[in-house]
Amino acid sequence: MRERHKSLQDHKVKTYASAEDLGRADQLAWKIAAVAADAVAVEDAVTDMIINRMIDNAAVAVASLNRHPVVTARAQALAHERAGGATVFGAHSAQRFHAEWAAWANGTAVRELDYHDTFLAADYSHPGDNIPPTLAVAQQTGSSGADLIRAIATGYEIQIDLVKGICLHEHRIDHIAHLGPSAAAGIGTLLSLAPETIYQAVQQALHVTISTRQSRKGAISSWKAYAPSHAGKLAIEAVDRCMRGEGAPSPIYEGEDSVIARILSGPDAEYVVPLPEPGEPKRAILESYTKEHSAEYQSQAIIDLAFKMGAQISDWDQVTAIKLYTSHHTHYVIGTGAGDPQKMDPKASRETLDHSIMYILAVALQDRQWHHVRSYDPERAGRADTVRLWHKISTEEDAGWTQRYHDPDPAKRAFGGRLEITLASGAVITDELAVANAHPSGAKPFGRDDYIAKFRTLSDGIIAEAEAARFLECVQNLETLSSDDLGGLNVEAPADYLANPGTHEKGIF
Repeated sequence: MRERHKSLQDHKVKTYASAEDLGRADQLAWKIAAVAADAVAVEDAVTDMIINRMIDNAAVAVASLNRHPVVTARAQALAHERAGGATVFGAHSAQRFHAEWAAWANGTAVRELDYHDTFLAADYSHPGDNIPPTLAVAQQTGSSGADLIRAIATGYEIQIDLVKGICLHEHRIDHIAHLGPSAAAGIGTLLSLAPETIYQAVQQALHVTISTRQSRKGAISSWKAYAPSHAGKLAIEAVDRCMRGEGAPSPIYEGEDSVIARILSGPDAEYVVPLPEPGEPKRAILESYTKEHSAEYQSQAIIDLAFKMGAQISDWDQVTAIKLYTSHHTHYVIGTGAGDPQKMDPKASRETLDHSIMYILAVALQDRQWHHVRSYDPERAGRADTVRLWHKISTEEDAGWTQRYHDPDPAKRAFGGRLEITLASGAVITDELAVANAHPSGAKPFGRDDYIAKFRTLSDGIIAEAEAARFLECVQNLETLSSDDLGGLNVEAPADYLANPGTHEKGIF
């Protein structure tokens, strides 16, 4: 993982009255644009990780092709054909569609299973969400693989740096508010746009991607999968408008009626956002991490811990209580601290269950394995002994785990917890795990072979072996791909595999 580099500069961000006339050079959006426009070389380690994450995105997208939100998004995209446009996951690569709609379909497919990469700091993020809109624009504009690499490095850098400095969650603002600006910045890098254009696009993208976290609260719906693809679509449209000379609400972060003043911590707040200095390579992707298990990232280490501890128990009815001591974020987002009765409901949606650490713990303890489909099956969720165990589980914030969650040293950051299982005999089984096994600091960090294995596992039985091999060869040669080759970054499914919406589900398009 990347250590804090001496050439990362902290930028203080606060509000200003309109009469103070804050100069562009002092605005966060301009500083983001300057980073995006800085044509620094991409380091080999960053290129390798970008390829890993493109494999990862394709894997989870293929596995979700016939899930209802993905079918809907794909149907909408297929209604927007365009010669020389972008590809849509599952569809034939010769078919091309408007970039913003391809980004919408592909972003939904990537996000649906909650199974790709993550970065956690002051806020949350899935920085792999930058890839679908950037790839779609690259295909439509005739960019090269090398251009795409530079662009994705920017998207990851900007989103991760914003997540380090600005907490959206405490104000119940969804984390896609950091994705809109990062995707716009990445596309700006892709197209070698002037800082002025990127600056306006970053501001427009932020302005239109602010939404509440109700999408991840209570009865969680399919919108959780759509939210990042919507942000990517809006970012593409923002860049297009600004390329045509349009402007944006400004200054979007610091204005007296803008984001910080009216949506985040208010006129007296001050945030600190680290950004690379001029000439400094964009390395932030190296601080992010993917998922071995298809569930909310803050459950990854807990699932691994449950596999280990579950082996010590033979009779689950002898368990009287289970308590997870963990960080503030884990307790209040996916734990009992959220106060969501839906997180304890056997009939809850998959989206809700993968944000219930109580459910996840119960199944992981009993099964000692996790599957992206079987572990969420309604029959599995409703099993009587699982429900009994599930309802004995609670979480509690532990100040030490919260502190470790926010440790400034990436190598010391922890997203796990300590688990206490109390038995009817009075015996207490206790163990803890700081990071998931697949985490860069974990017992078995993910490498290229693991990403490929994940792709092959999730695509098995869906795409042909020849198609899997073709895609893997193409993506691993990303640096040398010409504009004509970028269509090969699509993954085609057999035409008779893809589900289509029922006739009663036809919409406007």
